[in-house]
Amino acid sequence: MTTTKAKRTIFNEDALLWLEKSPVLTGCSLVTSLPDLSEFHGLTLFQWKEWFHHAASLTLSRCSPDGVTIFYQSDIHHEGEWIDKAYLCQKAAESLGQALVWHKIVCRIPSGEISYGRPGYSHLICFSQNIRTQIALATPNVLPQSGEVTWTRGMGTEACRTACQFVLSHTSTRTVVDPFCGHGTVLAIANALGLDAIGVEVGARRAKKAKQLRSSSFTSSPQAL
Repeated sequence: MTTTKAKRTIFNEDALLWLEKSPVLTGCSLVTSLPDLSEFHGLTLFQWKEWFHHAASLTLSRCSPDGVTIFYQSDIHHEGEWIDKAYLCQKAAESLGQALVWHKIVCRIPSGEISYGRPGYSHLICFSQNIRTQIALATPNVLPQSGEVTWTRGMGTEACRTACQFVLSHTSTRTVVDPFCGHGTVLAIANALGLDAIGVEVGARRAKKAKQLRSSSFTSSPQAL
């Protein structure tokens, strides 16, 4: 039996420009994490919220109708108020008529511990035009850990595996696209599960790492999970 190796393609360019010039990505699901306000110098909170809504809407609009868009987002604390990024994603999806398929909480630190500055959890939130799930096929709503990360704001391997496994098991799409791929953890996990992957990263160093990162770089290989 011959096994075809999963493919990976990296584009070293601005994610929004890449998405804007792309048609709907037939046969693709999207798994990504949109940047925080702290990653934009000079933007006010209002301006960042506008950027976030545009970026989320653009990401959702490029997903294949038979696929899903999954966001991994951590809320932020700004001048005494919390900004709920799951809510921002929901607003973008509703504006496009896409349904919330599921919403999971991912523990970044053990339950019961206090975190300062950043919440001890992240949102893993899935939207789709056509995909719906059956109650009998439900999976846990709370992930006890996010998994290994390549940098402090990176998406953990457990969160990536949960997202990519859903794409594999519940959609007909066989390519995962991460338009804000960073070091490429989503891409590495997707490839480990046999899915092709496309990443977009504006930073040249991160784009290079995204080309090279493999699931074997992590202590727990997603293939064994």
